[in-house]
Amino acid sequence: MKYVFYVLGILILTLGISFTIQSDLGTSPFDALLVGLSINVGLTVGSWEVILALILICCNSLLKGQRPEVLGLGTALITGIGIDMWLFLLHNLITPDLWYSKFICFGTGLVVIGLGTAIYLHTNFAPIPIDRLTLIIQELTGTNIFWSRTFIYLIFLIMALILNGPIGVGTLLTVCLGGLILNCFMSFTKKVLDRILAHSSTSPNYDEKKKYSI
Repeated sequence: MKYVFYVLGILILTLGISFTIQSDLGTSPFDALLVGLSINVGLTVGSWEVILALILICCNSLLKGQRPEVLGLGTALITGIGIDMWLFLLHNLITPDLWYSKFICFGTGLVVIGLGTAIYLHTNFAPIPIDRLTLIIQELTGTNIFWSRTFIYLIFLIMALILNGPIGVGTLLTVCLGGLILNCFMSFTKKVLDRILAHSSTSPNYDEKKKYSI
């Protein structure tokens, strides 16, 4: 059951990312960095996602003093495939032209991203390296998801600006609201998923095996 929620969470997450891309209001700081690297250095956006995921896996390993979570690289690959799939399906269905429809599309995507991220993170199975970094910073600093996520977004925003990535009002909204939305969904999904997973689990030590930090 845990793996079902893992896949479901990623599908919801990538759907939200696709909504924000279709809104044409600016991508998240991380996605803007990927595009900026692709334009200025070369290679595809997807290639840079894998490269940065590998770099973040190494950074996370050093911060935690643990072995690298190589499964996170697989999650990054699945996420890239999911984004391409949703963009293909939504390309002709969602093409907002007016400013208010763009904001509705972007706002919907931002909320869906928070929900999908919270769902798959609670499975504690191969999180995307940037999401694992969020949890590590939260744990090391003793803050909540909002502050750790916002800090990471600001770092990538600065890097994206240097590389002339696609920065827009949507990017700034992601920096200001992305962490807050994720923090709200984390507490909600914890209550719901813990009940479902505990009920479906056959292991009596299920609760002792949970290692994620919320």
